[in-house]
Amino acid sequence: MFVDTCEIEVRAGRGGDGCMSFRRERYVPKGGPDGGDGGDGGSVIIEAKAGVDSLSAMVHRRQWRAKPGSSGSGSNRHGASADDLILLVPPGTMVCDADEGYIIRDLTDDGDRVIVARGGRGGKGNARFKSSTNQAPRQFSRGGDGESRLLRLELKVIADVGLLGKPNAGKSTLLSRLSRARPEIADYPFTTKTPNLGIVKVDIDRSFVMADIPGLIEGAHEGVGLGHEFLKHVERSGILVHLVEPMPTDGTDPLDNYKAIRQELELHDASLAARPEVLCVTKCELPDAVAVCELMEEELGLKPLQISAVTGANLNKLIAEIVRLLDLDKNDGW
Repeated sequence: MFVDTCEIEVRAGRGGDGCMSFRRERYVPKGGPDGGDGGDGGSVIIEAKAGVDSLSAMVHRRQWRAKPGSSGSGSNRHGASADDLILLVPPGTMVCDADEGYIIRDLTDDGDRVIVARGGRGGKGNARFKSSTNQAPRQFSRGGDGESRLLRLELKVIADVGLLGKPNAGKSTLLSRLSRARPEIADYPFTTKTPNLGIVKVDIDRSFVMADIPGLIEGAHEGVGLGHEFLKHVERSGILVHLVEPMPTDGTDPLDNYKAIRQELELHDASLAARPEVLCVTKCELPDAVAVCELMEEELGLKPLQISAVTGANLNKLIAEIVRLLDLDKNDGW
């Protein structure tokens, strides 16, 4: 099950109490204090881990608690500190404070981590309070409480390339053709309800990550349908590949469909509309594909690439254009 948003409560472990103890051995007069310190409580850490692709492990358990530290004991034995509780999330997860609404950390890369709740410090034993003027101290301190907070975790898929288009534009079919990803494919709208990722191999030393973003509809920037859930995944994509169906099954106009999605991107975040885009007319084996390409070139001043995920037509040209844009970003920036 793909989960990209959840709320959890985390609580760090309490520190162990210090010990009040005096050395009591035969033939050892005035043994003095020997109470050990308590151990520190475990902290709660959230870490981004490659291979974790969803927040589903978090959604079935709301409270996460680290273990407390052990108390000190006599003979100057210190209590053991508890291990930290490490929660693994996918790269691209934003960790937010649910009560205050601010972002604690954006875990974009594999290995990124953040301490979201620090464990309590262990208390001091009475041996710590010994001095020349206080040789038999009876003071000791309790362990400190661990921090607790309510967190909101939000996953935004990280991909080099994001596939955009109306439902049934052929995004899932294209992803399955170019990579080993196997998204659900059918001939009805909104087959894809969650983002799918695939690795596209260019050659033995080169590859890039492509994401199939579920179809957007008009009003998505206002949350119509699953608009906000879909659009947030587009934000992580460096290059957009916009697929236009030449003969939509719902009878809509291909040019209007393209303009509608561009408008949703602009209204959601102006920077999205400014990102490099590869415009493609899919299903080029259909009779209206050439006419649609000519119309879009005339109206938009853009020359669409005619491709077909079924026949494989011009898929090599699409990959070459994506690689060119990726190299441009790496060398010069956009």
